[in-house]
Amino acid sequence: MEATTRWALVTAIAPVAWGSNYFVTHQFLPADFPLYGAAIRALPAGLLLLLVRRTLPHGSWWWKSLVLGTLNVGAFFALIYVAAQLLPTSVAATIMATSPVVMMLLAWSALADRPRVAQLAGAGIGIAGVGLMVLDGGASVNLGGVLASVAAMTMSSLGYVLAKKWSRDLDVFSLTSWQLVAGGLVLLPFAVAVEGTPPALDAPALLGFAYVTVVATAVAFAAWFTGLRHLSAGTVGLVGLLNPITGVLLGAIVAGESLGTPQLLGIVLVFLGILLGQPVLRPFLHRLRRLRRLRPA
Repeated sequence: MEATTRWALVTAIAPVAWGSNYFVTHQFLPADFPLYGAAIRALPAGLLLLLVRRTLPHGSWWWKSLVLGTLNVGAFFALIYVAAQLLPTSVAATIMATSPVVMMLLAWSALADRPRVAQLAGAGIGIAGVGLMVLDGGASVNLGGVLASVAAMTMSSLGYVLAKKWSRDLDVFSLTSWQLVAGGLVLLPFAVAVEGTPPALDAPALLGFAYVTVVATAVAFAAWFTGLRHLSAGTVGLVGLLNPITGVLLGAIVAGESLGTPQLLGIVLVFLGILLGQPVLRPFLHRLRRLRRLRPA
């Protein structure tokens, strides 16, 4: 149980860092360069992790790294960059909050990892909590941003499940670095062809890219793939619901946004959804069901 809790806490580093990425991207990074923005985020982070492990792909991992790098990094980073610029953080976070359900269904199909009832219930409660936290009836919704966010969520969920399936005997730093480098290299020619000259970066943009590269990418992805190595896809997906909580709390702390009763209730529901899907609660739920069966009619 202690090991499971430890791996869940390690995994939680990723969605917390990613939750702050929406804010940093929207506030400090150039809005009209999603491809360059994604490449600048991915490639240095991958090279940094490659220096730590110093191992190149081998055998089938050349094409597997390209597939995973495209799904989890190249296409995902570009699409999420677009979503962060076109959508309110609330809407983008709500769409991404559906990823636990998508990951569970894909893992069930690809890995025969059947989701537990508690995990599905936790996902439903968590999504409801996200809706309470961040949905604003007055928020404008850009269709292109919604499509970009849905595509990013679907592709990354598929990529994470494939990474879990393929990487049983591969260390996490190699797995992460190869994907980031491959994704960054895939993005570069498209960035040059579509966006032309790289953007001029001022001091805030440089600091923003430093943060998203080191913290929200290198550290976060290493933590996320470590979680996928030791936990079920459904459990990891539920931990990912910490992403919108981070966004809401960051808005309250940094931007001075107020937290009303719906937001506080939403945070409670998200935490409840995450806890409900954790394996550490499984013995308690079994005992509860046994007590119900033993209760006299």
